Order: sequence, then structure tokens, then C-alpha cells
Amino acid sequence: MTVLFPALRTSGDDPALRFGDRGLTYGELAATAGALAHRIRSAGGESPRVAVWATPSLETAVATVAALLAGVPAVPINPKIGQRELAHIVADSEPGLVLTEPGASLPPGLDSVTRVEVGLADRADPPCENDTDDESPAFVVYTSGTTGAPKGVVLPRRAVVSTLDALGDAWQWTADDVLIHALPLFHVHGLILGILGPLRRGGSVRHVGRFSPAAVAAELTTGATMMFGVPTMYHRIAGEVAGDAGLAEALAGARLLVSGSAALPVHDHERITAATGQRIVERYGMTETLMNTSVRADGERRPGTVGLPLPGVELRLVDEQGTPIEVWDGETVGEIEVRGPNLFTEYLNRPDATEGAFHDGWFRTGDMAVRDPDGYVRIVGRKATDLIKSGGYRIGAGEIENALLEHPGVAEAAVTGEPDADLGERIVAWVVPQGTPPSEEELAEHVATLLTPHKRPRVVRFLDALPRNDMGKVMKRALHG
Repeated sequence: MTVLFPALRTSGDDPALRFGDRGLTYGELAATAGALAHRIRSAGGESPRVAVWATPSLETAVATVAALLAGVPAVPINPKIGQRELAHIVADSEPGLVLTEPGASLPPGLDSVTRVEVGLADRADPPCENDTDDESPAFVVYTSGTTGAPKGVVLPRRAVVSTLDALGDAWQWTADDVLIHALPLFHVHGLILGILGPLRRGGSVRHVGRFSPAAVAAELTTGATMMFGVPTMYHRIAGEVAGDAGLAEALAGARLLVSGSAALPVHDHERITAATGQRIVERYGMTETLMNTSVRADGERRPGTVGLPLPGVELRLVDEQGTPIEVWDGETVGEIEVRGPNLFTEYLNRPDATEGAFHDGWFRTGDMAVRDPDGYVRIVGRKATDLIKSGGYRIGAGEIENALLEHPGVAEAAVTGEPDADLGERIVAWVVPQGTPPSEEELAEHVATLLTPHKRPRVVRFLDALPRNDMGKVMKRALHG
């Protein structure tokens, strides 16, 4: 029975949360979340779960902490969610309450759920966490639904604690750290890592609202020590930092810059390092597993890799037959499987999907990777969209994307495969150009020179922009000729 937030009872006057010009100390957070937790508990059997209307606000953070103090699983909901997905989530998770910031406009799909507005002036001692079992659900987080209706991933308290403590070890994360980010709060990255992570450590978090390099620089020059971001944010920073001495100085002073949710292109790594001397740390995780690997704060920060398995996490690569790949040569591609205390319990109401997600007790991630001889993991793409079988080779889209981004005429790139009568699949590059657009032949030769000839794109299609979701991931299923 692990206490998630010991600092709520020991760090009264220390800053805990800040959103814009509004903030709470640990004492204030304990009192206001405590009052809401008692209200949630008083609902009893009518609230097997509570929905959280997850705007990027102080109230969302308080609501999440309150649900955890009450021992009731929270269901974060994207405020931009569509009607069909919302109807599915409400029917599937059956929340007894929806917790919102005051005055929030809710869609009709939540009309049947009792609304509770989070009042920051309410005060009560928080309930004791010790009566909540570590295996009890902490969250139900819904997947993006790219392969059907979104699945509710049931994350136990054990998974939250193990991940945050493993990251504390890997990143030397302490109560002295001040984290900044501008991530949405309905995903694992922004909510569990970005809000609960600092609270677990006894440190503080500042949410800057809408992301901008200027907002990041302002916080890093006024006491912030860490930043969490996604590749689209770091891409913007990489584009500005060489010409902005203030931004470069602010980033240079950070203790740790962390990128996640998708691969950060090597080219952006190198541009930021050249301007600041900072090497960005990448980590790898997913909703079902929370965090699996990371580059350590005291380890080699090698661009293009996501480091080593975190403490307590076992990771292996398997071939198409499910046989473990024993060789770590930096070239042999396999699917990542993991097991450990960081894993989810089940997909809510989907025993078939839960059973199908595991292989001999290992979770099938669907992510493809190689391992370097020293054990560092390098993601090459998703099995469903990024593994291309061309001319007898198994090729990861990620390394081709990185190679394309090294061309000065390429601003953004995505790589997919499409059927080919001769090769099985041919490699297709989707390119957002910058400056004078390069020719198809020029890009193919560029990739063949950096990698090997069989990895060159056979088709290049130019776009004004790549389709991305709210976390900045390219939606490759929307790319088709």
C-alpha cells in the first residue's frame, strides 16, 4: 500500500503546481484535493470511476490528485473529443461523476453524468491513502482508436508508482527540480509524467499553457530545471535557437531536457546541441506500459536512441515467429516485448483484446527496434505502419526519415510502404520541402548514400504539411497516394 504523494503531508509551504499566474503550495493542494476526494468518496457505489474533463488547467491537476486520494480511478477526457468517441468512452467506462473547471462547456454526451466543478477554495484534510491497494486501478486512459473503437487501458497504482520511481532513478529527479511543460493533460505524458511525476518527487511543475520557445526560455531563466516536450516542440526550438541567444542560454542552463511520445529526428538533436551544448534525453513508453526505457541523466545521450530498460522493466526483441532475438548488432530488427511492474492490468471490458496483447507473459508493443551491442534501444517504427518489407529486407521507416531530414531541402518527412509487384512493398517518402524543393532522384540518392541502396525511396510525394495528432505524431494512415 504505497502512498503516492508523501509531500502532501510534509511539504506544506513548498510550491507544488503553477498554471500561468495561478498556483498551489503542497498544503493548499492537500486541502483542496482533500475536500474533493471526500466528495468523490461520498458518492460511494455510484462512482466506480470519475471522468476528468482534462483542460490544461490547475483544476484538472487537482481533480486527478483528488481521484487518486479517494481511491477512485480517473478517466481523462480530451476536451476536443468527437461525439462518437465520447459516447463510446462514457458507455464503456460508466463514470459516476465528471470533474471540471468552473464554467467549462461540456458536450451533450456528458449530460447523463453528474457534474462536479472543482473549487480551489474548498478545504479539508485529505483521506488516508494507505487503505488503497497497489493493484487497484488508478486510471482508465483510452487509446487513440486507430484500429477500431478506443480501448480503455486500466493502469493500476503499482504501474504509476513503479514508472515514476524508475524515472526518478534514471533522471536523478529530486524535490529540488522544477519541471516545465505545455503538454495536454489527457495523455500519460502530460498528466502522469508531467503532473504526477513532480508531485511524487516533492518538487514542482509549471504548466506554461500554449507552447512557445519564448515561454520555455522565460521559465528556464527563472528557476525551472527540467523540460518535457514532444518532437514538434523541439523542432520549433531547433529552428529558432541558433538565432536567439537568449533561448540558447536558457536551454544551456537546464539540468534536463526530455523528449517523448514520438522519435525526435537526429537533425533536430544536432541543431539544439550545436547551439546550446545540451543533449536531449529520449525515453520510450506507451499507454499500456507507461515508461519502458530511457537514456539516463548520467549516461551517454546518444541521438536516435531511447536508452536502456528502466529499473524493474524487462525488454526483448522477437522475430516474426515470436522467437527472441539474441544478437545485439544495431541492425537486426525485431518487435519489442516487455514485462514488469509498469504494465497495465487489462483493457476495460475487453478480455479478448487483453489476451491478444500478450505473448508468453510478455506484452507485445507493436514497436520495432534494434539494439546496439551495449543494449541501447533504437526504435525504427511501428509494426503496423513503419515496418516495410521490400526486396526481401525488413526496413524500419524511422532511419529513412532521419536520413531525409539531413537533406537541406527537407523540412519534414514521413516514410511508408505501399504494395509493389516486384519488391513486395516499395518505400514511399512524404516530404514537406523547404527552400528549393529537391528532386525525387536527388532524395533517393541522398538516402542511398547515407544508408544503403535498398533503403532509398522509390516514390517521393511532396506535401504542404504532414497530418499529425494532438501529441505531434504523424498519422501515417492518412497518407495514401
